[in-house]
Amino acid sequence: MDLGTVIGIVLIMVLLLGAMVMGVGVGAYIDIPSVLIVFGGSIGALMVSFKPSQMKQFTKIFMKAIKPGEEDVHELIKKLVEFATKARKDGILALEGDVNNEENEFLKKGLSMAIDGSEPDTIRELLEIEMEQTSTRHKIHGSIFNQWAGLAGAMGMIGTLIGLVAMLLNMADPSAIGPSMAVALLTTMYGAMIGNIFGTPIYNILTIRNDEETMVKEMILEGIMSIQSGDAPRVLEAKLLAYLAPNDRVSQFE
Repeated sequence: MDLGTVIGIVLIMVLLLGAMVMGVGVGAYIDIPSVLIVFGGSIGALMVSFKPSQMKQFTKIFMKAIKPGEEDVHELIKKLVEFATKARKDGILALEGDVNNEENEFLKKGLSMAIDGSEPDTIRELLEIEMEQTSTRHKIHGSIFNQWAGLAGAMGMIGTLIGLVAMLLNMADPSAIGPSMAVALLTTMYGAMIGNIFGTPIYNILTIRNDEETMVKEMILEGIMSIQSGDAPRVLEAKLLAYLAPNDRVSQFE
């Protein structure tokens, strides 16, 4: 679980609720018409903007931001170095048993093709296509939250206009001014909260997750190419460590 994301969301909510309680109380900030306009309106606009199959992934995508399936890159490098050592000693066919037990589907697919004798260019092309398509899907999923941020803010402004119109039409009735003004102000607040607590931050962390996953797959692809070409384990490790920040480059040969 990504504690940074969880703690950040909880901290924001606690501070905002605390400020409301210390002010006039949380109840003053709850307005059903405003909720319908901002939440209902923004979700409806998202349903227009994206396919139903993509919207079904909404909760799953949100959970990925909180609990990502992270790969330990150092363990990955160690594994690939062990594969390279075994392949140089006993031949690449000796990796067949390891591949059958491999949990990483991308690595399993690439090594299986190498063991089957596929051409290096073919392996690279197929794996790069898979990487690109996976990244594209992730970007689309992340853009749902980016769109939500913008749409919630827009619905907040629409709600503000609705509230102002209702207020101006009821200027003769002082008792109607307060509820109309509440709609005008609270819709803007709800839109800003959705966009800045969930929409934009979730989109940003999903973008980072996608970049990290792509980097890991690039490392795997480079490792498979090195194993197939018969590179020395030390050379393979040096190639993979180049993907990491200088402070994270720890060689197992030192």
